Parts: sequence; structure tokens; C-alpha cells
Amino acid sequence: MEKLRRVLSGQDDEEQGLTAQVLDASSLSFSTRLRWFAICFVSGIFFSILGTGLLWLPGGIKLFAVFYTFGNIAALASTCFLMGPFKQLKKMFEPTRLLATVIMLVCFVLTLCAALWWHQKGLALLFCILQFLSMTWYSLSYIPYARDAVMKCCSSLLG
Repeated sequence: MEKLRRVLSGQDDEEQGLTAQVLDASSLSFSTRLRWFAICFVSGIFFSILGTGLLWLPGGIKLFAVFYTFGNIAALASTCFLMGPFKQLKKMFEPTRLLATVIMLVCFVLTLCAALWWHQKGLALLFCILQFLSMTWYSLSYIPYARDAVMKCCSSLLG
């Protein structure tokens, strides 16, 4: 009955385009959101591993930087399907994640610039390492006390 009421009032979800449905993640069913999360996440891992494999080819640093960066972006974007893009952006820029988010996004851009325009292999590799570290730090912020445990572990190793 509710479905009929929505259709008659012009609020039918099925007539929305894919973009509108993605922007409003609540309109997607849980199984659809989970499916697209898995597709994006697995694609991200695949591109990152592919990029790492291409690193060992002659002149592969450029391909490595591009595939590794796109893999990280796809993996990061995958969570938009679970919580919605606006909630994801809101969480990314919370004070606890702000520094990691900014470093991560800047490293995405700098990696591509170093590999594609500046032709600086060393810088591209450095920015990929910084991408990895900032993505790790960002991801740890979602696990309670994970950052504290890493800091404690690192301080005990260094001190």
C-alpha cells in the first residue's frame, strides 16, 4: 500500500536515475549498497596491486603511481555506498580525521603530478608511501583506540 501511495504522489524511487540514488544512499537497498561497496573496494585493491606489479616494469613508475592512486580513491569511495556520500564527507572532515584526510587528498594529487607532469619518479614513490601512511592513519581512526595502540607500540619500539 505504501508503494502505491508513493507512486501516486510522484515519489517513486524507481524513476530516479542512478546518480540520484547514489547521492541519496538511503534510497538504495542494503544489498545494493553492499554489492557496490564490494565492487568498488575490490576494484580498488585490484588497481593498487596491479600498480604495484607494474612498478617493476621499465618506466613503470608512472603506471604504478596512477593505478595505485586510483585504487586508493576507489577503495575510499566504496564506503560512500555504505554510509552515503554526504555522511562520508562529513566524517572525513571531523576534527579527529581532518589532518589524515587533508594529507591523503593532497598526496593523491601530488602523486599524479609527480608521475605525469613533473616526471619525478622519486617524488611519485614518496607520495605513494605518504598515501599509504595517511590512508592507514585515516582508517585507524574508525577503530576505537587503534591510533593510541599504534602510537604506544611505536613509542615503545623507539624508546
